[in-house]
Amino acid sequence: MILIDGKKAAAELRQELKHEVTGLKAKYNKVPGLTVILIGDLTPSQIYVRNKEKSANEVGLKSEVIKYPDSVEEKTVLEKIKELNKDETVSGILVQLPLPKHIDKQKVIETILPSKDVDGFHPTNVGNLSSGYESSVPCTPLGCYLLIKKVEPNLNGKKAVIVGRSNLNGKPMTQLLLKENCTVTITHSKTKDLKAECLEADIIVAAVGIPELVKGDWVKKDTIVIDVGINKTDKGIVGDVDFDEVSKNAKALTPVPGGVGPMTIACLLKNTIECFKRTQI
Repeated sequence: MILIDGKKAAAELRQELKHEVTGLKAKYNKVPGLTVILIGDLTPSQIYVRNKEKSANEVGLKSEVIKYPDSVEEKTVLEKIKELNKDETVSGILVQLPLPKHIDKQKVIETILPSKDVDGFHPTNVGNLSSGYESSVPCTPLGCYLLIKKVEPNLNGKKAVIVGRSNLNGKPMTQLLLKENCTVTITHSKTKDLKAECLEADIIVAAVGIPELVKGDWVKKDTIVIDVGINKTDKGIVGDVDFDEVSKNAKALTPVPGGVGPMTIACLLKNTIECFKRTQI
């Protein structure tokens, strides 16, 4: 079985991006800029943002983090986003989720200019992706897609099963694989006989938030399995895939942690650079 090393793949992607940023700086005499807005003091959010900032600096991006307390008014955040929309040194804007309850997530997402939406959550980008047009692609499914392509460059005609229908991963993942001429089935926790669906798959992407849901006898030989889940259990952090069981059958499998997570951050940097390049045309 191939253990898909997300840390290694992310390091390779960052090297490519660093080289690209050097070229952009030489050509335009400026570099892409990423601004992250962090609200509150949730530990996981702080860790994510710190990692994003470190990675951005590593590839040569201009990086800024704007912090607000939990009590910040929604209006203040929206005004800051509008200000960043107008700032030509800012190529990408990301508001770290989750947000405090009094702040409307959808309103925040829709205030960010689609051309600066590095998360790919704006309805314009969602629509463009599903229509096959140029768009920012959400970072996690983009990372999953790049990991799949490392194992199998030609996905033509493959049967893919997506476990989980979220806007963050399941739906955009479907669009990316459809573009590669896969036959895609979206399943979820309410699907009848989920095991039978998975047994049909050449590719399984599990992002449903149920610890170790996908078992060894759900996976046929030669299946590529991408585990997006991060679940805290008594055993520690586990994915949505039973790693020990599935590793006996799968052709390739991502570990948790160290699989999809590092690629998500690398793809955020990639999206920031793409947003910058589109404004220079």
